[in-house]
Amino acid sequence: MSTQDTTDTRQVVTGKQTMTPSEAFVETLVANGVTDMFGIMGSAFMDAMDIFAPAGIRLIPVVHEQGAAHMADGYARVSGRHGTVIGQNGPGISNAVTGIAAAYWAHTPVVIVTPETGTTGIGLGGFQECHQLPMFQEFTKYQGHVTHPSRMAEYTGRCFDRAMSEMGPTQLNIPRDYFYGEIECEIPEPARLDRGPGGTRTLNEAAELLANAEFPVIVSGGGVVMADGVDACKALAERLGAPVVNSYQHNDSFPASHPLWCGPLGYQGSKAGMKLIAQADVVVALGTRLGPFGTLPQHGLDYWPKDAKIIQIDADHKMLGLVKKIAVGICGDARDAAEAITERLASRDLVCDATKAKRADQIASEKAAWERELDEWTHEKDPFSLDAIDEAQGETPFSGGEYLHPRQVLRELEKAMPEDAMVSTDIGNINAVAHSYLRFEKPRSFFAPMSFGNCGYAFPTMIGAKVAAPERPGIAYAGDGAWGMSLMETMTAVRHEIPVTAVVFHNRQWGAEKKNQVEFYNRRFVAGELDNQSFAEIGRSMGAEGITVDRLEDVGPALKKAVDLQMNEGKTCIIEIMCTRELGDPFRRDALKKPVRLLEKYQDYV
Repeated sequence: MSTQDTTDTRQVVTGKQTMTPSEAFVETLVANGVTDMFGIMGSAFMDAMDIFAPAGIRLIPVVHEQGAAHMADGYARVSGRHGTVIGQNGPGISNAVTGIAAAYWAHTPVVIVTPETGTTGIGLGGFQECHQLPMFQEFTKYQGHVTHPSRMAEYTGRCFDRAMSEMGPTQLNIPRDYFYGEIECEIPEPARLDRGPGGTRTLNEAAELLANAEFPVIVSGGGVVMADGVDACKALAERLGAPVVNSYQHNDSFPASHPLWCGPLGYQGSKAGMKLIAQADVVVALGTRLGPFGTLPQHGLDYWPKDAKIIQIDADHKMLGLVKKIAVGICGDARDAAEAITERLASRDLVCDATKAKRADQIASEKAAWERELDEWTHEKDPFSLDAIDEAQGETPFSGGEYLHPRQVLRELEKAMPEDAMVSTDIGNINAVAHSYLRFEKPRSFFAPMSFGNCGYAFPTMIGAKVAAPERPGIAYAGDGAWGMSLMETMTAVRHEIPVTAVVFHNRQWGAEKKNQVEFYNRRFVAGELDNQSFAEIGRSMGAEGITVDRLEDVGPALKKAVDLQMNEGKTCIIEIMCTRELGDPFRRDALKKPVRLLEKYQDYV
């Protein structure tokens, strides 16, 4: 479901007609509801680009094509429709690989259009020639290569269909000379699958397991958001009296105000959710593959229940049982499956009915305890962070104020956050800690780089989200390292009047990796320090507003002012928050080991 009016009054050419391949390409875009594309103009597709405007398509020029792919990702995740990205063949296309990879792991229906070297020059090493299909083969669900101009509409339509049916990016590769000529073709109508709830047998098995469960818990994943299935998830949770936890980086998959909401699992997630799922005898994994970052130990808790029976529901059958051993696997739409199971349980007596009130009290108690802990957790308490805090007390930021504790900053941002806000987070230490503080009431509100974990994600993704939902506040969180990879898109936001708010945590370091050097390499810091200029000043030089925050009491007012500028004056604002160098738990404790050195010259490096 889109957050905006998606009524499309544009007329699509019907029946077989004579047209150019460029016209066939553009008409197929129109048939699929494309109104906005992200990219940088290029001669390779200029013949088609020339008629974008009369077709009702806006090409939004970006500063870098990685940003274009992220914008298409954000656009699709908010609207529920395709995001589309295009660029010049060769370097323009290769620049977008990282952004498409991020969309792949977010299961986002992005279509990347990759014009290619002309057919008469392939293999001759011409200008900007490269093999573009292999670049994306790992990160696309389907690759359509136009083999003849007459098949332009066919392949274009198939790429849009497959992006939705396969739930991920697709690539449309077009030799640049194939935009020209005269063809006879018919514009294909979009095909959309009706997925359904899954098989009768597995739905019955799931209902039977839940009818006999004593402590069922639901993990609500990204599939719930994509299926518009939050209400169905709520209904199932309420029938069971089951606590609901969000899967990793899907904090918007269940409303935070609901009594059964218990917060996100995984890295820097909710202790309340972790303690509750640890007691589960049956887990309903609804629209989630149960990826490793959502199940690994955290906060010193190895919380994943070892003996629980898992009911996994996913629209992609390849995800069933992929990460965790399951008792029942249902290949179906998350919303439809949840509704089908709830219907099966509606008139039955459930074992867990007898403990509903007791479990409700336990849920409320664990949540209250976690909120108290967050309130009291004003700063990190590990030895390195304590040293960093002492160091900060002797320093003065260039702004003249003081360095702030990230956790206190995140709490103040949470309090000031507009209810209808869309928030994107980059990869990084403070951004990960933010997972504990980001709560949402509606789906399609939270965007993160998922398993690909690339820097430079949050800001361009939010620009794309804002294009899809201009009526909602858009806020991006980034650390100073990741911000350096995306700040240039401030010019895109300003040039094209797409107002967004960026919150930049200025702690002068690559925090996530530096924490590994603290934990595993005896504080031998290599390439982790960042000496930055004022990001607020850089933002102002690009035409945005800039606010530097170096007092805790100014955090909330700064966010409110920036959102007011965004929503009422149409202005992009960069909020630069001066933070101490303290760091949260390491991201990859599971993947690193204490170093061993066998050569004598390296004996001190252990």
